[in-house]
Amino acid sequence: MLGSPIAHSQSPALHRAAYGVLDLDWEYEAFEVDTARLAPFLASCSSDWRGMSLTMPLKADVLPLLDAVHPFASLTGAANTVLFDWGDDGRRTLRGFNTDVFGIVTAFRNAGVDALTTVRILGSGATAASALVAVAGLGVGRAEVSARTANRLDALIRIGEAIGVEVSAHGFADGIAPSAVISTLPGGANHSFSFDETTRSSSVLLDVSYDPWPSALASRWFEAGGQVIPGIEMLVNQALMQVRIFVGGDPE
Repeated sequence: MLGSPIAHSQSPALHRAAYGVLDLDWEYEAFEVDTARLAPFLASCSSDWRGMSLTMPLKADVLPLLDAVHPFASLTGAANTVLFDWGDDGRRTLRGFNTDVFGIVTAFRNAGVDALTTVRILGSGATAASALVAVAGLGVGRAEVSARTANRLDALIRIGEAIGVEVSAHGFADGIAPSAVISTLPGGANHSFSFDETTRSSSVLLDVSYDPWPSALASRWFEAGGQVIPGIEMLVNQALMQVRIFVGGDPE
């Protein structure tokens, strides 16, 4: 697992548990790696390596270093998983995947949410891009994004155009609460987003944060009696897809 900061990550515990169940004598460790150290780190990996997970800020930075990119990673501009394919001659091929899309879709479906129409996404980074692609697969046609920087919103608009989702930074003109709200903000992040009681009681909240839990946003949803999907659900399911890739070599 590579990223910065990385100490909070629960991925090592998830992967070690999975490989233990599969009776695989594999190691999975966390490494503090920032953007400047990513390329040298990849270059230093020997044939003992099968793959790695990536978190912020590396999901976009890794793309130029890959030999092959899965469509979801290409579409979102973010790869959180790298698979090492080693040839008989010792040469390697680096393949990049995005398992966050699967993690988000599965989190909704496991909570009994199989279809959505509109969504509001808080944040505009790599996880927001994955969320947008994920909800398109659940039927979303319109998405409102709360982005702090215009260039990131532009990137999400382009993704929306590619997948048939209307993306904007403005509220829904008809005044109807979105069928889901997805917060991609880091755990403990301070923000000024507020939602009325109607939205909190009728819209499903997926908060990708899992530490601390419940988040302030999730607590307000609970107070209104609304449905909340905790971030640990996304985390576990995206890790499941990573295990499939590392063990089987293919996300399918």
